[in-house]
Amino acid sequence: MAGTLYVVATPLGNLEDLSPRAVRVLREAALVACEDTRRTGRLLAAHAIATPTTSCFEHNERHKVERLLALVREGKDVALCSDAGTPGISDPGYRVVRAAREAGLPVVPIPGASAVVAALSVSGLPTDRFLFVGFLPSRARPRREALVELRCRRETLVFYESPLRLRETLADLREEFGEREAFLCREATKMHEEYRLATLSALLVEVEARGELRGEVVLCVAGADPDAAAAAERETGEPAEELYARLVAEGRTRREAVKEVARRLGLPARAVYDRVLAAEAPVLPPDPETP
Repeated sequence: MAGTLYVVATPLGNLEDLSPRAVRVLREAALVACEDTRRTGRLLAAHAIATPTTSCFEHNERHKVERLLALVREGKDVALCSDAGTPGISDPGYRVVRAAREAGLPVVPIPGASAVVAALSVSGLPTDRFLFVGFLPSRARPRREALVELRCRRETLVFYESPLRLRETLADLREEFGEREAFLCREATKMHEEYRLATLSALLVEVEARGELRGEVVLCVAGADPDAAAAAERETGEPAEELYARLVAEGRTRREAVKEVARRLGLPARAVYDRVLAAEAPVLPPDPETP
């Protein structure tokens, strides 16, 4: 009989978050395939587990597949781990699991920590529907283009982000989405864990004031509210196009006026710009009738 490929979730930070079942599977497996053998080695040592390890990360995963599946075919169990959380969720593991499925070998999850679920569970944002985006593009233009595609989604959006790019991402989110609630989860379950629910603008101000940040970041952002723009315009009594025209007449540049309208009405700057363009488009006379 074939063995089993176990997909084992490991703690995000606190080593006590490893389930008793995960401890047993890691101890009884013939091999632990992990992203970083040093990091997983510390976890195994903390639970007195002596199972041998082998690296299986983004750049060698393709080459390790056959060795791992050969062990499973021989009747041995293999435990697949990432550095933290659940393998395959923006982490290595997908290729091994896919290959095992295609080979008809047993693949069994050992559930546990997931940064996505951990952040959502304490965010205070709606969790009945959410969209896990993962990492946005690192370069500015592709990142903004990706956000344009997401700005009308009504589900709570969940992003992974590098602390080095957090300020730029928050600024782009505020520019493309308008003002929304957002939840910052940093270093979950670790010594310096941080959880903060605020508006995108407030989070951006805080991050700018603090300078360098470290640690893993999960950012949850409220989905689009289809009624928010209409409600804001009713409250101010001034449609976006009229507010824009008044600000320009007062001496604001077009760019400044668009940003200010977006801020006051909680609209994405791009949406304001599109509405302004549509309002300024000349009305062409009808085509003359041909005799």
